[in-house]
Amino acid sequence: MNMKKIFKRTSLLLATALIGVTVQAQKSPQDMDRFIDALMRRMTVEEKIGQLNLPVTGEITTGQAKSSDVAKKIEQGLVGGLFNLKGVAKIRDVQKLAVENSRLGIPLLFGMDVVHGYETIFPIPLGLSCTWDMAAIGQSARIAAIEASADGISWTFSPMVDISRDPRWGRVSEGSGEDPFLGGAIARAMVLGYQGKDLNDQLKRNDEIMACVKHFALYGAGEAGRDYNTVDMSRNRMFNEYMYPYEAAVHAGVGSVMALFQRSGRCARHRQPLADDRRAAQTMGLQRVLW
Repeated sequence: MNMKKIFKRTSLLLATALIGVTVQAQKSPQDMDRFIDALMRRMTVEEKIGQLNLPVTGEITTGQAKSSDVAKKIEQGLVGGLFNLKGVAKIRDVQKLAVENSRLGIPLLFGMDVVHGYETIFPIPLGLSCTWDMAAIGQSARIAAIEASADGISWTFSPMVDISRDPRWGRVSEGSGEDPFLGGAIARAMVLGYQGKDLNDQLKRNDEIMACVKHFALYGAGEAGRDYNTVDMSRNRMFNEYMYPYEAAVHAGVGSVMALFQRSGRCARHRQPLADDRRAAQTMGLQRVLW
């Protein structure tokens, strides 16, 4: 996905969070394109790269935002978002630094691992999957989005849809189990819960947050259940048993995709599954992400 598309997605989220739905509704896609084009012409290479920087900032406490190392980078335009900063007061202080003290005043995007609830805690994803109740699962994501967005969080790194069939793997509990049909249904329910049910009108309300499907692809199939280990799998098994939940999330409009870290064959597995099969890529709607 190129820089302009990233800016379009994040600008829509940030504008909604900062100035409200009513004003944002007056902005047409053409207006947003012109705004982003003009902004990017003003940006230095360092500032463009900085928009891809998402440091972990859990150490920032209220009143200390201006003195932290991260704060200095924010003022220099070298940070695009912050990861796992919780608390509306902290988020407000840091956001003011970006908007008021940086050269271009680009707001930050705040992301967090809102996996099975934010303030209201729900069962872990594996537990939720045992219900086979898509309405309840979707509602858990809806509640999490409402609570997280109230604090200023606009991006969650969920749902994790990796199929896992080896109980030795340490992250089995974060997924939906071993069944791709169930995993796909849950992926769709979670994405719609976070981002909104109307595919043509997602991420325009103040209480909706961007979802991130992970980890593309085959993260749960590492050899011997060892985290980040090599994946060795036929293409037939890969597409029949592992890929469907990612596809379901994409068709539900998921706003972002997180890659995994393993290698399989000659290249990283987040690229290989579809790089050799453009028909499959078009089916999943991921061609713009991969090349």
